[in-house]
Amino acid sequence: MQETGKNALIVFIKNPKLGKVKTRLAKTVGDEKALAIYKALMEHTRKIAETLPVNRRLFYSQFINESDKWSRKKFHKELQIEADLGMKMATAFHTVFKTNEKVVIIGSDCASLTPEIVENAFEQLDKYPFVIGPAMDGGYYLLGMNQFTPEVFSDIAWSTETVCSTTIERIENLGKTYFLLPELSDIDYEEDWVKYGWELEEKEVKPKIFK
Repeated sequence: MQETGKNALIVFIKNPKLGKVKTRLAKTVGDEKALAIYKALMEHTRKIAETLPVNRRLFYSQFINESDKWSRKKFHKELQIEADLGMKMATAFHTVFKTNEKVVIIGSDCASLTPEIVENAFEQLDKYPFVIGPAMDGGYYLLGMNQFTPEVFSDIAWSTETVCSTTIERIENLGKTYFLLPELSDIDYEEDWVKYGWELEEKEVKPKIFK
């Protein structure tokens, strides 16, 4: 894919396999439904990413799939390293910052995410060193920075309700400022899907040209 500027969007996804994705959700809806929901969330995330005029860097969890809908014409495909989530993200940021000035990462778990929210994240990085999209479960659905700062990934208890607050603490300890985006819900449990994600199959993200 061609470079489109100095802004880059990192997307982390899991290779969709039965019984390997949305395991907490699967406990109540079953593995097949959980896989279908994850695929719907991936599609939602892909459509959002494709609307944004940024360099799109897609990181797979296990292997690079050349036959999925994430076209190499639109996404630079890479592989996450084998490590904990913090090291995975830190390594991805370090790689992407070699050729970009503002970098934002998202996962594929948030049904409420919109192109406008991601665009706002990039805009706020002109004013703040960091931008955070807090999730209702205490984590975050988006993190952005305008300078590589690996300290924000150190000593974090991942997949807990303290991830976002601890990350903010790391930023404040560095003497830096941050901008908070709207709080959204990740889809981790059946009630999350019922409340925030059920309409995804009918929802369509229209391409938009941003400033």
